[in-house]
Amino acid sequence: METRKPKFFYGWIIVIAAGCVILTMYGTLFTFGVFFKPVLTEFGWTRAMTSGAFSLCIFTHGVLSIVIGRLTDKYSPRIVVTACGLSLGIGYLLMSQISSTWELYLFYGILIGMGMGGAWIPQVSTVARWFEKRRGLATGIAVSGEGIGILILAPLARWLISAYGWRTSYIVVGIIALALIISAAQFLRHRPEKMGLLPYGRVANTTEINPAKYHKSSVAQDFSLIEAVKGQQFWMILGVFFFFEFSILSIMNHIDIHATDIGISVTTAANILATIGGTSILGRLALGVLADRAGSKRAIITGFAILAVALLWLQLARVEWMLYLFAAIFGFALGGLLVQIPLIIAESFGLTSHGAIMGVTSFGIIIGATLGPVVVGHIFDITSSYQLGFLSCAAASIISFVLALLLRPAFRKRSI
Repeated sequence: METRKPKFFYGWIIVIAAGCVILTMYGTLFTFGVFFKPVLTEFGWTRAMTSGAFSLCIFTHGVLSIVIGRLTDKYSPRIVVTACGLSLGIGYLLMSQISSTWELYLFYGILIGMGMGGAWIPQVSTVARWFEKRRGLATGIAVSGEGIGILILAPLARWLISAYGWRTSYIVVGIIALALIISAAQFLRHRPEKMGLLPYGRVANTTEINPAKYHKSSVAQDFSLIEAVKGQQFWMILGVFFFFEFSILSIMNHIDIHATDIGISVTTAANILATIGGTSILGRLALGVLADRAGSKRAIITGFAILAVALLWLQLARVEWMLYLFAAIFGFALGGLLVQIPLIIAESFGLTSHGAIMGVTSFGIIIGATLGPVVVGHIFDITSSYQLGFLSCAAASIISFVLALLLRPAFRKRSI
């Protein structure tokens, strides 16, 4: 039976819907740095204690990712993301009522963390299933939502806090999260085959996977979760992005308050955070295309070289223009590297268990993201400076660069 090619491929609707969910979830998440100082000032908590709620949120997100990955493989991402959107939005609404640390940790660390479980894996895993060709570009467009979210929501949160106070601002953030996430989730569909379509770029009557160039021999068949975890490639990928998340989450959590500490205005500090979001969009698209053409390994190596330069430059940045330059370079690298996580997993292990493998990988990576903000905050509490904390982020990026150089294709062990 001849397959009719539709005039418009629904996969691009998937990309837009996934991008909207990512925009809202990560855009609201990274307003934490903007809310940091007003909350800190009102309650007099330490930076490590306040950062701990953010770290708990990331840890909860990571633990839930294991379950979310399996649910996304088995059921509809529409159901998963809708449930997560409800948890996220309610968490932000309740944040407007906090008066003690246990409430901060429960509402932000647990409820918002549970909601964030739907931010990444259901989106990138679903996009990967809908695209065989141009997967890097499609993923890059979808995850550009994170950069757009930071670009829009960080300055918006700063304006809301200045005009109405941080409690009312959290109510507005919660309403935005509920409306946008739940609406966008209704357009998500699990697999193109369930709509009588083929993944973009796949020729009818063939199921052959078209892996990236440096993985030509590695994905003769899809890997199960157990098979992937038994291989060296899985642990190398986990190590690369463990140190990556340690550094980027530390910076995203502390860069706004660091800027105000050294005399930068609160408006400029929010704009620096927005610059990271803006340039991350360019990074996602540029390194996404590079991954399509040259494979994810080369894109990852390029991204970490740029990230290391940015974090070393941060050690010298003490005035406004230097921080803007840091934000531009850092944002480009951040965006480009985030695209590579689902791509290299698809290249290495195929798509059948993509969500489950992404979930377990994300849990390991999230440990780095959980540790980073607390470690850097604790270093500040001890030294009254971010210099050593930010230097540890630069060291983590260099370790990731070295590990990326050592990545090798995954091979299935044959049964005898």
